[in-house]
Amino acid sequence: MSKILFVTGRLAHNALLNILKNMDPPFSYEVSVLPISVAALMNVTWVMSQLRSAGDADVVILPGLCQGDEKVLAEALGVEVKRGPKDLKDLPGFFGFSTHLKKTKPNIRILAEIVDAHKMTLNEIVNKALDYKAKGATIIDIGGPNKGSIPNIGDIVSVLKELNLCVSLDTFDEKTALEADKFGIDLYLSVNSFNIDLAFRLSCPVVVIPDFEDKNLNSLERNVARLRDRGKKYLVDPILDPLPFGLSESIGRYVEYRRRFPDDEMLMGIGNLTELTEADSTGINAILLGICAELEINYVLTTEVTSWARGAVRETYLASLMHESARESGMLPKGFNLGLVTAKDTPFEVYSEEEIIDIHKKVTDKNFRIFVADGYIYIFNNSIFLKGKDINMLFQSIGVNDPGHAFYLGRELEKAFLAAKLGKKYMQERPLDWGYLSDDDL
Repeated sequence: MSKILFVTGRLAHNALLNILKNMDPPFSYEVSVLPISVAALMNVTWVMSQLRSAGDADVVILPGLCQGDEKVLAEALGVEVKRGPKDLKDLPGFFGFSTHLKKTKPNIRILAEIVDAHKMTLNEIVNKALDYKAKGATIIDIGGPNKGSIPNIGDIVSVLKELNLCVSLDTFDEKTALEADKFGIDLYLSVNSFNIDLAFRLSCPVVVIPDFEDKNLNSLERNVARLRDRGKKYLVDPILDPLPFGLSESIGRYVEYRRRFPDDEMLMGIGNLTELTEADSTGINAILLGICAELEINYVLTTEVTSWARGAVRETYLASLMHESARESGMLPKGFNLGLVTAKDTPFEVYSEEEIIDIHKKVTDKNFRIFVADGYIYIFNNSIFLKGKDINMLFQSIGVNDPGHAFYLGRELEKAFLAAKLGKKYMQERPLDWGYLSDDDL
């Protein structure tokens, strides 16, 4: 059994001991309390001056906000040195007590549709396509008008293919389809009895759907049979209907088709639900991608048109990753922490009021600390201790006159108010976690 030496300050000492006790970790540990109140103010050079030896510990864990190069301390002590989490309450997750292994890339292929491409410049289309690819799309779908052609479809497909992108086309205009096929589109959406003869004039696979006037599986199976008999490659889309106009029945079509034809590749267009339901798309995508995982539907078409569907491409990618990870590990789709919880928050530990009061008793300076627990905001220094929900009243009660300090505390109190209102985790001087929306790389 390995031994870990945890380095902390006076204020966090008791809280650290409680967390370690509740973790019941598979290692032995010791806690070194250095002569400083706030552990976040430590730096490696100062720690070296205070911590002369690691004793019989195999690893030293520093506070997550400790500044400096931990390698220097590791050389001085002769043991491995790591930084812990920025928030002490995240320590269990740091050691893997609340996280699961997850896949690095989903199997599902995401078609991200550029809607109304005929109204956009070529440069706008390229930028949108590259943005979608960065968010997880594997196929860029070019969407045209309900009726009519996409005049520059050849230029669009040519440029996107030069960028090594897979390209599909979503239009019922025959002229546009044939022109796009000359430049090497990878998939055509869609055919049924209305235009099924076009499928045999295209070199790419096609998506086959039910007839417009007859959405049941009978028409879909007839259309599939015509393609199958002539050796044409296809994907099957039974069509997802919006709420409250047949969603349940349409999901039933997907289930029944998969039961009858377990080997056919299938596609689900999820925009009919995410775009046409006035609700955040994050949860809707999580449910629909779970259905796709259960039915082994390996192609999904999504869009980002309306404001509440913004980010749908990334959400689709993350949702597919979550459900495939859950299925492979035999676990429920929770604990993978893939960023789909945005407005609210994933489970986290908070300081109890007793712990906050204990911290306050040890504060000897005038700097304000802010905590959020059970919907209340706590703000205190060595002479003031306030608890409340009204940030205006709290701010007025602390009596800060310096403009810079007032701006800082006002900003922190507003952030604390949002955290208390939404049930999010608050950590002073750290941004709130908005899930995948906090990803600076996108």
